[in-house]
Amino acid sequence: MLPADVASSVVLAEASPAAAPLAVGGAVSDALLVVLEAWYWLLRQLYGVTGFDVINPDYTFMYRALLVGLCIGVIAPLIGTFLVHRQLALIGDALAHTAFAGVAVGLFLNGVFEFGISPYLTAVVVAIIAALLIELISEVTDAYNDVSMAIVLSTGFALGTVLISLNAGGLAVGINQYLFGNLSTVSAENAIIMLVLFGIIVGVVGLTRNQLLYVTFDETAAEVAGLPVDWYNRLMVMLTALVVVGAMQIMGVILVAAMLVVPVAGATQVSRSFSESLLVAIVLAELAVLLGIGLAYYGGATAGGVIVLVAVGIYVCTVVVGKVQTAMETERTPDVDTITSD
Repeated sequence: MLPADVASSVVLAEASPAAAPLAVGGAVSDALLVVLEAWYWLLRQLYGVTGFDVINPDYTFMYRALLVGLCIGVIAPLIGTFLVHRQLALIGDALAHTAFAGVAVGLFLNGVFEFGISPYLTAVVVAIIAALLIELISEVTDAYNDVSMAIVLSTGFALGTVLISLNAGGLAVGINQYLFGNLSTVSAENAIIMLVLFGIIVGVVGLTRNQLLYVTFDETAAEVAGLPVDWYNRLMVMLTALVVVGAMQIMGVILVAAMLVVPVAGATQVSRSFSESLLVAIVLAELAVLLGIGLAYYGGATAGGVIVLVAVGIYVCTVVVGKVQTAMETERTPDVDTITSD
């Protein structure tokens, strides 16, 4: 005999076709909450060893901000490396502005219809639609990518500003946290959304890395080889949209695109291959995030701006290191005229 509560659950699951997906979603949510609690425990142990105030157990919002930041430090350069090599560095900026429109849509729906939906979820939907529109405009009108990006960027930001100006239900209240990011507003729900986005992005790139690499460096050859190039282009922009929405929590709309580009640009100065560039970009991004969050916490500054400034400082250092490496390699390489044979 099953216990009464278990038996009733089984009956409900058999009676309702939607029960199984809901049960799966609940299981995933529970698993992510366990991951979040494990992260809290790890940082509490680290605080006991180091005593750093930035990970004080009294400030659990910093625990969530650090988790989100570390995830951003992986997924932003992971996608940004492909974008930079495809000369699509500005697409992050376009999608960030449309994600802002998605946030405004979520706030508007909550204010008018009291849906209670997370603005980050509506931002995901709107950003993905905008990403597909960028590709669609380029394909249908034969316009260059920068033209389609400019059209989508201006349309998205215009929609966001119109919805904000309506000020339905106090829509403009707290909008600065989406424009500039805010460490203290990273809730447990937002951290879980970030973990889901992290899993999707890393998983998809891991499964399609070779195809994305082929399309990135030789699109014509990829078409000849039979790869659905248009599909992979759409996949890339959709992944970019997910990164933008995830990073928007602490970077803000205005600065989110920097994490897609600056660490990757720094990595290209000191790397010799695509794989090496990808790994170095992740290391540089993580360094910028950790230093930026720490400096922002102790200095009372906006985290997004500090992270970008640190990332740019790291980029300058990599340029110097790259120049030194090139000079040293040139000195070690003998001129043809100086080579003699016995």
